[in-house]
Amino acid sequence: MRVEVLTGAALVAALDDVARLRIEVFRSWPYLYDGDLEYERSYLQTYRDSARAVLVGAFDGDRLVGASTGAPMSEHAEDFATAFDASPLAITDVFYCAESVLLPECRGQGVGHRFFDLREDHARKLGFDFAAFCSVQRPADHPLRPAHYSPLDAFWRKRGYAPLDGVIAQFRWKDVDQPEETAKPLQFWGKRLTSQP
Repeated sequence: MRVEVLTGAALVAALDDVARLRIEVFRSWPYLYDGDLEYERSYLQTYRDSARAVLVGAFDGDRLVGASTGAPMSEHAEDFATAFDASPLAITDVFYCAESVLLPECRGQGVGHRFFDLREDHARKLGFDFAAFCSVQRPADHPLRPAHYSPLDAFWRKRGYAPLDGVIAQFRWKDVDQPEETAKPLQFWGKRLTSQP
């Protein structure tokens, strides 16, 4: 498997494949996202518009099997400003490590670490000293929670990330088992980029 950084025109060319991956991977627990390509193209417009965005792609031959994106948090200000209101962090100082999606059959080969390594390297080159991402919070007794689900908290902590106290965003999407969109809380995690995992 090949993992590489895409920016500029190469990033833009890959976005429809990223959209399809997001729809497929996020359909599973814990996101349960009932997505569509039209919404995905609109959501990913930020990465088309940003000269500072990054896409880390995982390829099996020429096929994109995993993707991880990032951009300055200020370019997502509309979505995240409220979540950071009570935080001492200014969103202009934060690099946002957005989604990481990887097909199940390609997991367990170290790609997740490469996704973080390469996005963090990109953030440092842009002059950022702090990176953050968010993860959806689901109730422990949710009826669609798999019996043997293991959250990624230990992986994220090993990378040096920790939950940011009180920094929680609210996002709306339609779950696979629901007729309409509902709001979900997403907890932000962050770390200083001067520290190594």
